[in-house]
Amino acid sequence: MKLVMFDMDGTLIDTEALISEHMATTFAGAGLRPPTPAEARRVIGLSLPKAMARLLGTDDTALAEKLAEDYRGHYRASLVAAEGREGLFPGAREALDLLRSRADTLLGIATGKGLNGVHRLTQLHGIADHFVTLQTPDHNPSKPHPGMMLRAMAETGADARDTVIIGDTTFDIEMGKAAGTRAIGVTWGYHHPDELRAAGADRIVETYADLPAAIDSILES
Repeated sequence: MKLVMFDMDGTLIDTEALISEHMATTFAGAGLRPPTPAEARRVIGLSLPKAMARLLGTDDTALAEKLAEDYRGHYRASLVAAEGREGLFPGAREALDLLRSRADTLLGIATGKGLNGVHRLTQLHGIADHFVTLQTPDHNPSKPHPGMMLRAMAETGADARDTVIIGDTTFDIEMGKAAGTRAIGVTWGYHHPDELRAAGADRIVETYADLPAAIDSILES
């Protein structure tokens, strides 16, 4: 069986604007300089505490945890107003439907988003049944640690040589490489394609229409 793992924010779901807004609100509420949108997008994909610590430039885990919890509160409070602002990227649904229809392919998610958020968004978009394994920081180390990929392979019985991660950040690519899997970078997310190549991406795709063929190419090579 082939195992195709997807990142969420910046790969499947376009949440950059919401995340940047809530990061700014969280830091301002704590009396700290709000990160710019460019700074915020650099940490999307990490677990929230790790993202906060990186933005803070500190090892103060207690403060990072507090900011992460404040951020979660802002995000939850905004869900009604956020309707329509957490859309799938163009072509994502079609690619997921195609891959799911293949008898030799399993799909999964590996994301820095919490499990509750994953359930909410996959149900919102009607794609919850597409995925057989969901890996989040609730029960794994943050990317780029390989834990999410290793656990997904253990759950599904997939071999590393038959597994690929699809992601938009170097954290995704580095996670896959550390787990011994293949990795495909996408150009519509939050890190530059050159960074994804430098991190070890086996392929870079510019549209979802190109993704199935890219997966076939690297998993059959």
